[in-house]
Amino acid sequence: MKTYLTYGSAMAGGGFVLVLVLYILGFHSDAAKISTAQWIQIVLGLGIGIACIVLGTQARRASVPAAEEFGYGSALGAGVMITLVAALLGLVTNFVYMHFINPGMTDLIVQAQIAKWEAAGMSSTRIEQAEGMMRKMMNPAVQAAFGFCFAMIFGTLISLVTAAFLKRPSKDELQSVS
Repeated sequence: MKTYLTYGSAMAGGGFVLVLVLYILGFHSDAAKISTAQWIQIVLGLGIGIACIVLGTQARRASVPAAEEFGYGSALGAGVMITLVAALLGLVTNFVYMHFINPGMTDLIVQAQIAKWEAAGMSSTRIEQAEGMMRKMMNPAVQAAFGFCFAMIFGTLISLVTAAFLKRPSKDELQSVS
């Protein structure tokens, strides 16, 4: 469990530091920069996630005695547990950021989306309706649920791939190769 907490905390902490850096650099203070910030967060966040899942799974595999099996299921389970810890901690860090550090972030995201809709030629009536729905979806509880689900889905997908490379071959697999 310590491995999962360590690497899950590192994954959530790395994501939070990334958000803080983007905030300090001004990417979260201007609606025109939000799209760029989102792409940076996706790319670097994916890198952080992959690194933490790989390193954590390797650490978990190293803690299992060589005589014991650490197959695909064990490797996948380690990755998913790391992801679960990170997703739960991400709920807390997201709340802290949105409510204490940058409480205007929701309005900024809405402004950026309205600008996109206006550029696409959407009517003001439709924009008003869509904005109402978007503000309902930006509710902290809804955002927390989406963030948790998003983290779990992508973390599990990463774990599915990394587990294939990080499993320890069983004795039967090693004998069949020889």
